Amino acid sequence: MRRIKDRHGNRIDEDEWENALFILTSVMSHAKPDQAVCDAGLKVQSLDSGLPVVHGRDDVKYLSASDEHGVIEDRHGALRINEKLRLVPGHCDPTCNIHDWYVGVRKGKVEVVWPVSARGKAY
Repeated sequence: MRRIKDRHGNRIDEDEWENALFILTSVMSHAKPDQAVCDAGLKVQSLDSGLPVVHGRDDVKYLSASDEHGVIEDRHGALRINEKLRLVPGHCDPTCNIHDWYVGVRKGKVEVVWPVSARGKAY
């Protein structure tokens, strides 16, 4: 949806609506001064429609993923170990399909946990 623009050429996710689906990730290391590693790789998200975007941050950028980790560009060294980031997945449907439950949060508090009962064998 990030690629959809309004009649003025603005992204609709920046003005007309807000993201409702996020992947919560933690910064695990900062071995290089300009890169951090997080715990959100291919096993928690689908990248078939592009890389996730770090929500609410224009100073860092998700660069790549291995099975269990993601590399985040952090040119200014702003990220700290254990810092939580919200990622907006590149493709929500297949990302949702690989999780066992969703956590519903409103105003910073957990309101509900929904199990994904339809997961499992497709045949």
